[in-house]
Amino acid sequence: MESVLLKLSVSLMRRPSRRAVSLLTAAVLSMGGPLGHAQVSLPALGDSVSQDLDLGTERRIGDQVMRQIRPDPDFLEDPLLLEYVQSLWAPLVNTAKQLGNIGDETNERFAWEIFLVRDRSINAFALPGGFVGVHLGLIAMTGSSDELASVLSHELSHVTQRHIARRLAGDSRNSMLALAGLVAGLIVASRTGSADVANAAIVGSQAAAAAASLSFSRDMEREADRVGFTVMNQAGYSPAGMYSMFARMEQANHLMDAGSYPYLRSHPLTTERIGDARLRMGTIDYEPPVGHAEHALMAARAKVLMDPRAEAWVQLQNLDAGAREHSSKGKGAGKGEGYEQLAARYASALASIKMRDYPRAENALRSAELTLQLLGNDARAERLLRYLRAELNQARGRADDGYAALKPLAGERSRPLLIQKAQLAKVDTNPASVREAAEALQTYVSLHPMDPLAWAELGALWNKLDQPLRAIRAQGEERAAMGDLNGAIDRFRSGLRMSRGREADQVEAAVIDSRLRSLVYERRQLLAELYPRGAPPGAELP
Repeated sequence: MESVLLKLSVSLMRRPSRRAVSLLTAAVLSMGGPLGHAQVSLPALGDSVSQDLDLGTERRIGDQVMRQIRPDPDFLEDPLLLEYVQSLWAPLVNTAKQLGNIGDETNERFAWEIFLVRDRSINAFALPGGFVGVHLGLIAMTGSSDELASVLSHELSHVTQRHIARRLAGDSRNSMLALAGLVAGLIVASRTGSADVANAAIVGSQAAAAAASLSFSRDMEREADRVGFTVMNQAGYSPAGMYSMFARMEQANHLMDAGSYPYLRSHPLTTERIGDARLRMGTIDYEPPVGHAEHALMAARAKVLMDPRAEAWVQLQNLDAGAREHSSKGKGAGKGEGYEQLAARYASALASIKMRDYPRAENALRSAELTLQLLGNDARAERLLRYLRAELNQARGRADDGYAALKPLAGERSRPLLIQKAQLAKVDTNPASVREAAEALQTYVSLHPMDPLAWAELGALWNKLDQPLRAIRAQGEERAAMGDLNGAIDRFRSGLRMSRGREADQVEAAVIDSRLRSLVYERRQLLAELYPRGAPPGAELP
């Protein structure tokens, strides 16, 4: 629709005509049509704007957005980093439920899903339907779990306070205000033949709409700060976390970031907001939140994964001599400096693995292990170093050494362990070990069918075991879990054709046939929502 409006407006500015104005006016008025069907009353939230978008519609919008995001290469599936962020996210969601910020209906309808974006910019964002994205650059710049939790609680509060629904409603009205000004300007142009007069009217309406939108956003940011602070404090995080994070971002705001700090623009830092964060701490003497080895290692991992360029990894490799700057101050400064040294060596080892410089990775990893021993026992940090050693052996093609590194974690029932063992199995020459990993993954996906990474690893293992029908089914399930119904249906249809052979597994063939039918039905329902008057021939989901 925007492109149609643009073409019409350009045409009209060149040669004003009543017919062009009529077409544009009709186009503008038609934009309000679909919104009228979605205006269902919502639970009262003290804001009349919340009546413009119901919970189900907001979730469907979020699902549509996620269908576009998940196939993107920068949608990062790193089990360790995701597990860590989820460990901070889950207590915040549970606390919001206990405080009544999340009602029963909202809890049931929304996804409450957090995901990672491979991007070095410092950013986080909330999407309709309870989806929250976190850029790796944000994780890399935080000094403690409390600082990261403050951002997550802020974004969570955007969701719980229905800011997205209210913003969509506000943007809808502001867009109509701007479009109304556009039509008015074009009508003036058609009557006077003056493009300058039309431009003045158009620019004036756009400025008014932008001012209204900006004011609306700042109010929401203040509310998200207030509600988010209560949630993170009640969830057990340091009350200094939000103020400390603001201080970091204020410092970053003075840098020439060349577009690297979008969070500072979409979440404007004002003296008032920073002061409010300090006042909410009450009489507590400010001390920067104390970092921990686990967070330092996860921030280092994010630093390596956020920028896949070889030149960035080469720079990080040079950290194998340890961090050159020590930023920890105040309480816990001694250990803070030790955590920086640990994180530097971890980053160097991981970067060296990415560069396939395995001897250097081995040396940096050994140095990290020694540093951790000097810092004292830390089970969580030791676990992360074990995973890094398994990752190194996987890259080297030494499956047995990788299994040995993970052996002390045998009692762990975690997704990262399952995925890491599957990745080791891909370089394993022992069919029995490969089958064991495949069967473990098959059990997992039966309980967690919406895990695309697990399905992808399972498909690779079934291929290695010369089970093409199971492999193609796993590939189809991977696409379905990502929301790519078109791709999933194509793969299941291919599997159905393959299953007609005499030696095909008929049980697997029946599963494929059943899943294909259900996915075709699901796509038909989604197309009916997108095209209420009937989908055109050959229509596909976006």
